Amino acid sequence: MLEIGSGTGQHAVFFARELPHLEWLPSDRAEWLPGLRARIAQQGSSNLASPVELDVTMAHWPVAGVDAVFSANTLHIMGWNEVEAFFAGVGRLLAANGDTTSSPRTLAVYGPFRYRGAYTSASNGDFDVFLRARDPASGIRDFEVVNELAADQGLALRADHAMPANNQLLVWCSA
Repeated sequence: MLEIGSGTGQHAVFFARELPHLEWLPSDRAEWLPGLRARIAQQGSSNLASPVELDVTMAHWPVAGVDAVFSANTLHIMGWNEVEAFFAGVGRLLAANGDTTSSPRTLAVYGPFRYRGAYTSASNGDFDVFLRARDPASGIRDFEVVNELAADQGLALRADHAMPANNQLLVWCSA
């Protein structure tokens, strides 16, 4: 499992510990790696790899051999060009590592989304205003547009789970 945008490592440490049957590979941009490495050194488990530097806009991602990708609280922080690069990179990575005889390749994304242009809560609307004031290229993404980006990479929506704090967990799998 490749985690994109591991940040402080809280998800990596938790999921690796709770899902010992998975090999967890955290990643993030260079500026986040020192803190991420420190947390993994202190709290990591044997199935939690050393983090790799990955910026979604890289032409060639420095990872291979993953069956799944997870990302939490990233798409609304990224600029739109990075969101597009994220899906293109995930598509390349999962296609390169997949074959038709094995289980489907999976992408799971956690965070806030809009549906048909509407926020799922007033607080998400306020959060979106805050995000766009900070960086006009960021903001809560429309589910329908994000789903199209995934579909363009050969991924089909398998689940849309409502989560606490007005977030969603979207799960796509290869066809």
